[in-house]
Amino acid sequence: MATSHADVEKGARRKEVGKVPSPLYPQHEGEREWVPWIVPSILVANIVVFVLTMYANNCPLHTPARSGKCIARFLGRFSFQPLHDNPLLGPSSATLQKMGALVWDKVVHEHQGWRLITSIWLHAGVLHLVANMLSLIFIGLRLEQQFGYVRIGAIYLLSGLGGSVLSSLFIRNHISVGASGALFGLLGAMLSELLTNWTIYTNKIAAVITLLFVIAVNLALGILPHVNNFAHIGGFLTGFLLGFVLLMRPHFGWMERYSLPSGSPCSSKKYLVYQWILLAIATSLVIVGFAVGMTMLFRGQNANDSCHWCHYLSCVPTSRWTCSN
Repeated sequence: MATSHADVEKGARRKEVGKVPSPLYPQHEGEREWVPWIVPSILVANIVVFVLTMYANNCPLHTPARSGKCIARFLGRFSFQPLHDNPLLGPSSATLQKMGALVWDKVVHEHQGWRLITSIWLHAGVLHLVANMLSLIFIGLRLEQQFGYVRIGAIYLLSGLGGSVLSSLFIRNHISVGASGALFGLLGAMLSELLTNWTIYTNKIAAVITLLFVIAVNLALGILPHVNNFAHIGGFLTGFLLGFVLLMRPHFGWMERYSLPSGSPCSSKKYLVYQWILLAIATSLVIVGFAVGMTMLFRGQNANDSCHWCHYLSCVPTSRWTCSN
C-alpha cells in the first residue's frame, strides 16, 4: 500500500551515467534520499508506552475474582484483562484513562487538553497495537525516505491531533485511544502528494484508484461498533491538506533539466501555478479548521447538534448490533 505509486515515477525510467537509481524509491537529481528514523522511533515509542500501560494495569492485583480471570496469567502483572472486559488483549478502561486516553469531560471541564496528544500513543490491546504498527511501517517508511523526518513527523502529529479534535466534537461518552488518526493522516498525505506532484508520475489514474480504494475500505470498516471513525476522518482530512502544504515537489520539466543536453530549453519555474494554489487553499483550510475545531471543543459545543446524521459516519446500527455502547 505504501509503495503503490512510488515505482512509477518518470525519473526512474532515465538512467544516468555512473548512477544506478533505486528501483523502489527513485530520487531525482538534486533530491536527498533520507534514511528513515522517525517512523521506527514512533514504532518503538508506541510499543514502550503499551508495555508501561500493561505494567500500570497489573490485572491480577486490580481485577476482582468475580470479574473473571486475567488472560495469560503467566505474564504476571503484564497479563491482560478478561475478554469480556477487553477483547483486544489489553488493559482496562480505567488504566487507559489514567495513562492519558481521550475523555471529553476531562479535556473540556478539567482542562486536560494534553489528552488530545497523549491518546494517540496509547492502544487498547495487542491486536490494536499490531494492526496500527504494521500500517505505520507500510505507509510511513516510504514517505519518510522521500520527504524526511521533519515533514512526515509533523504530518503524523498534526493528523493525530486533528483526529482527536474531531473525535471529541462528536463523541462524549466513551474514551478513545490509538494512532489510527495519525496513520490515516499519512494515508491522506499520500493521496494529496500524488495529486500535487501529478506531473512526475505515470499510471496516474491507476495510482489514484488504488489509493481511493484502500482509503474507502478502511473508512468503511470504521462504521463498525467500537471503532472511532471520527478520529480516522479527522486524521485523514488533516493529513490530506498537509500533504499539499508539506509534500510539494518540483514539476517534471524542472527535474528533467539535469538529463537534458546543455543548451536545451527547460522550464525556469520550479513549481507550477496549480501547486501554489493548492498549497494556499490547503494552508487556509488547515488553519481555519483547527481554529474552529479547538474553539468549539473548549467551549463544550456538541457537533452532533449541528449535524444530526453525522453519527452514522462512525457507527451504523444493524440487527446484529447497536451503537449505544
